[in-house]
Amino acid sequence: MNASGALTVGAFLDLAPPPWEPRDLWRRDIEVLVGHVCGLSRAEIIAHPERAIPSGECASLEQMAQRRHAGEPVAYLTEHRDFWTLDLRVTPDTLVPRPETEQLVELALSRIPQDTLARIADIGTGCGAIALALARERPAAHVVATDVSRAALSVAEDNAARHKLANVEFRQGNSAGALTGVFDAIVSNPPYVANGDPCLWGPDLSFEPKIALMGGPDGLDVMRRIAFEARAKLRSGGWLALEHGHDQQPRIVDLLQRYGYTDIESRNDSGGVPRMVVATWSGS
Repeated sequence: MNASGALTVGAFLDLAPPPWEPRDLWRRDIEVLVGHVCGLSRAEIIAHPERAIPSGECASLEQMAQRRHAGEPVAYLTEHRDFWTLDLRVTPDTLVPRPETEQLVELALSRIPQDTLARIADIGTGCGAIALALARERPAAHVVATDVSRAALSVAEDNAARHKLANVEFRQGNSAGALTGVFDAIVSNPPYVANGDPCLWGPDLSFEPKIALMGGPDGLDVMRRIAFEARAKLRSGGWLALEHGHDQQPRIVDLLQRYGYTDIESRNDSGGVPRMVVATWSGS
C-alpha cells in the first residue's frame, strides 16, 4: 500500500502464489490481470509499481486473483488469448490455445503455398485458433473448421467475424464426419489425454472442457477416428497433420502406417519434445 492506504500495483504483484505455481509464473499471471483490469501495458506495470489501484478495480483484481489461485486459467478470466498474430476470445466452452499449437500452424504453412486455392480442414477447432491462423496466412485458401460443440463453434465464428476472415466455413460435427468434399490438407489438435490422467483434475485443465481433452483410455480414440476417416476426405497426395502428447509419437506413427499413410514425418516442439506428425494419403 502507499501512504494513503491504497493498494499499489507493486503490492498486488507481491501476492503469494499458490503452491502449484512458481513465483515467476504467478507474477506474470498477475501482471496480465493488472493490465487487463487497469488498462496498463506490461512496461507501465514494471516501470510504475507505486501506482495506486482504484478501489473499484482493486475489488475486481482481488476476485480474479482468487480465481487464479484456485487454478482457473488466466485466459478465462480475461476472455482473451494471443495466438499466432490473432487476439482470440476464449471461454470455458473452448480449450485455451497453447504455444505448441502455433508450431502445428507453422508446420502446416510450410506445406501450403502462399497463393494456394487449397481446401483445408481443421478438425476440433475450439475457439478457431488453427483455422483462423491458416485463413489469415493463406487468404486464397478455403478453410473448413469443425467442432462437435455448438458453443465452441459460436466462439470461433465470433473470432472469425472480429478478424474479418471470410474464407473460413464452420460446421458442427464429430471428427471428419462433418466434412464434405475433398481436401488438400486436414489439420487437428484433437483430444489426446488419457481419461485417467490425474493432470485432468489439476490447475488449469480441470477448468477446461473435458470433451476437448479426453481421448479415451489410452488417449488415442479420437486420433484413431480422425486418421481412419480422413482417408475418405483427402485427395490423392493430400496430407494429415496431428498434434499429440509428449509420449505418443511411436504409437501415432504405427497407427498411420497401419492405416496406409506414407511419408510419415515426426516433428518436435521448441522444447525438443515429439509433438506433431504429418503424413500423406496416396489415395489407394
